[in-house]
Amino acid sequence: MTRGVPPAGELLEVALQLTREAGTLLQAGRPAGPLRVTSKTTPTDVVTEMDHAAEALITETLARLRPDDGMLGEEGTDHPGTSGVRWIVDPLDGTVNYLYDLGNWAVSVAAEIDGQVVAGVVQIPSTGEIFAATRGGGATCNDRPLRLGPPAALNRALVATGFGYDPRRRAHQAELLRYVLPAVRDIRRNGACAVDLCSLAAGRVDAYYERGVNPWDFAAGALIASEAGARVAGLRGNAPSPAFLLAAPPELFAPLEALLLAAGAESESGLADPVGTPVLP
Repeated sequence: MTRGVPPAGELLEVALQLTREAGTLLQAGRPAGPLRVTSKTTPTDVVTEMDHAAEALITETLARLRPDDGMLGEEGTDHPGTSGVRWIVDPLDGTVNYLYDLGNWAVSVAAEIDGQVVAGVVQIPSTGEIFAATRGGGATCNDRPLRLGPPAALNRALVATGFGYDPRRRAHQAELLRYVLPAVRDIRRNGACAVDLCSLAAGRVDAYYERGVNPWDFAAGALIASEAGARVAGLRGNAPSPAFLLAAPPELFAPLEALLLAAGAESESGLADPVGTPVLP
């Protein structure tokens, strides 16, 4: 670990301040008339003026509180630091939800030391919930400790997922659901990775998977879910990444991973047998 870096608890306090300030800004900006909206990777991948405003606020506050730290933000902020600490920020996870005045959007802030996330906060302003965790220190929601209960069996699991913005990826993800849905209790689609991971930590869903999520989407939420007792990883023992993220209690992780692999989750081009019946684990 880099010499002189602060303890995780100190970084957590900074993350709490950043999410509260950004959440207040976003709530105040939501009803103030039509939002200016632009597209990023595809016409459905939108960004609003409030995404940029929230990231600017977080960047400015960090520059004042911890000027030597680095930061990676979804809306373009990417600069190295000299302290050994890097902040990974999604100023508004669930922009489409925010645009349509749906509640499942969040501010996500994580602190990383030498490549390992050590503190993370996800604030969901619509519910007033603040999820937080430090590595090895457990996870909380509004200061209430979170711990996963007994895992559901695969065929009784409520599984959250999400869909990418590229039409080809969406088509593949829809095909994947043809295999997954008959094998589980049901599917939920919240529209925000950070919210999904916190929902898992809070016991509101039994598992979550998605392809195409970025570090700013999952850095804080993955720590919160793992500190609540979930296993968070990619497929075949890989680290979570844009290639794939799967989060579930350890006992459910293996059968759900086997189902996803059998259904062709690793492929972007199509499923192993798109018109047949999958061999379920």
